[in-house]
Amino acid sequence: MGIDVGGTKVLGGVVNSAGEILATARKETAPEGGLAAVAVIADVAKELMRTHEVDAIGISVPGFISSDRSTVVGTPNISGWNGLAIDEKLTSLIGVDVIVENDANAAIWGEYKFGAGRGKENIFMLTLGTGVGGGVVTDGRLYRGAFGMSAELGHVRLVPDGLLCGCGARGCLEQYGSGSALVRIAKESAKAKPDLAKNLLSLGSGVISEIKGEQITEAANGGDGFAIEVFSQLGDSVGAGIATICAALDPSHVIIGGGVIEAGEILLKPIRESMVRNMPFSGLHPFPEIIPAELGDMAGLVGLSDLARI
Repeated sequence: MGIDVGGTKVLGGVVNSAGEILATARKETAPEGGLAAVAVIADVAKELMRTHEVDAIGISVPGFISSDRSTVVGTPNISGWNGLAIDEKLTSLIGVDVIVENDANAAIWGEYKFGAGRGKENIFMLTLGTGVGGGVVTDGRLYRGAFGMSAELGHVRLVPDGLLCGCGARGCLEQYGSGSALVRIAKESAKAKPDLAKNLLSLGSGVISEIKGEQITEAANGGDGFAIEVFSQLGDSVGAGIATICAALDPSHVIIGGGVIEAGEILLKPIRESMVRNMPFSGLHPFPEIIPAELGDMAGLVGLSDLARI
């Protein structure tokens, strides 16, 4: 079983060894956090275990996880969880072995085993959502680093003295290449060129401050030049970030996931072009192939279930 824990929802799924989701259950995350949030996870697990035999459970959390996959070292999404040994708490409640994993690690493992990364031994993944998540598979193994806190790829520094990031640093890729950045770019551009943004605004409330990511994607997929340019700016930043990361990891493939991937080649094309322009020693070695994720929101559940078996 995989259980994806976020700031607003807890989504559980029973997954077989072929990566097929057999059943799901969902509850709202306890807003007070702490042990109340742990109890909600247990409730989701017990609901699914009434109809399915489960051998192990993987829990994904956005944040830092200890290298032994037992403790949430730190998470910004759930109060009272920093330093909490989730595995012990849950095992005592449900009687099944539990491992804890970073949510982006779970997602890339799902894509590696059952999605876009099948058969590819050296890859990394960027998940472009509210922030930018990252995960790395090298030589067929999930890379966690010395302290279990590797692959925070959204916090690669992209712009010296740039925008302040939630991590405390400035100029992180997350501030320029996320879904949140897409909306910010659209709002700033619409204020500067309101006439060019008329079509985009007509797809929503008509108010610049209320522009949403889905609206930008719809406009871009419909051929709107203003929205396409917004995606081009986002792709330029993502491609530059990928080029920097590739200098360290030398992957064969880079998987792009998250909600903004619904724009398809409108986003992927400028990412590829920017990567080529910004790649260190460009032309002296093969470029990695940039491909879209395949499993969508279910990548984490599928990856977790498999990681729980290891």
